[in-house]
Amino acid sequence: MAKFNLIPIENEGKRVLTTAQLAESYGTDGKVISYNFNHNKERYTEGKHYYCITGDALKAIREIHDLPKNINTLYLWTEKGALLHAKSLNTDKAWEVYDFLVENYFRHRMQNLSDSYMIDDPVKRAERWIEEQKEKQQLLTTVAVQEQQIQELKPKASYYDLVLNCKDLLSTSVIAKDYGKSAKWLNAYLNEHGIQFKQGGIWLLYQKYAEKGYTSTKTHNVSGSDGQQHPKVHTYWTQKGRLFIYDLLKSDGIYPIVERAA
Repeated sequence: MAKFNLIPIENEGKRVLTTAQLAESYGTDGKVISYNFNHNKERYTEGKHYYCITGDALKAIREIHDLPKNINTLYLWTEKGALLHAKSLNTDKAWEVYDFLVENYFRHRMQNLSDSYMIDDPVKRAERWIEEQKEKQQLLTTVAVQEQQIQELKPKASYYDLVLNCKDLLSTSVIAKDYGKSAKWLNAYLNEHGIQFKQGGIWLLYQKYAEKGYTSTKTHNVSGSDGQQHPKVHTYWTQKGRLFIYDLLKSDGIYPIVERAA
């Protein structure tokens, strides 16, 4: 994997990439990036996938970074925006480079999360340390979820996979009921067999299984105790994942109720 000498650019405290940087990294042309964006605009959300910089804001960035003088609009792509472009290009290099950017560019701050602030007051120092640990845990959970989503979005290998992906997604509790079991039991079983792990209250697949098309993670808004809507991630199983669980349980002599009845 070649190393990139990207000049870091930040917007609202987050690292971003210009269209030129993204195109060069993915081994394509800026026009291709712009074309994919313009023909899939409904998938992109400003502030989440990209920032559109104009006027005084563009002038301020130009004072810091060497940008072409003839542009009056600058698009800055976030980590999530880079993911959508990798999906649009759908090449091995784009996916490889995206993984590299995530680990070495976008998440550069993660290594500093464990550094406590130099606060003299022991009580305040302890309070700040607790906050840092919560922030670190939240970031670790976000990283784990996004890494699984990256694997889920990668191109599938066969027509069989594509057919299965068209079927309904199932929750763990629904699959567990096929065996007369609870979701708690099935989650524990999959954990004990090294299939999944729990991160921040979310069950996620280990890397070995995350790229096989067994699951699909979805984000839903739920009402919190403060009366506000908060995003919550749920992992659902595809029909391929359901068959995988079936074969796994069958190897241990555990059959679904319908087969036991037969």
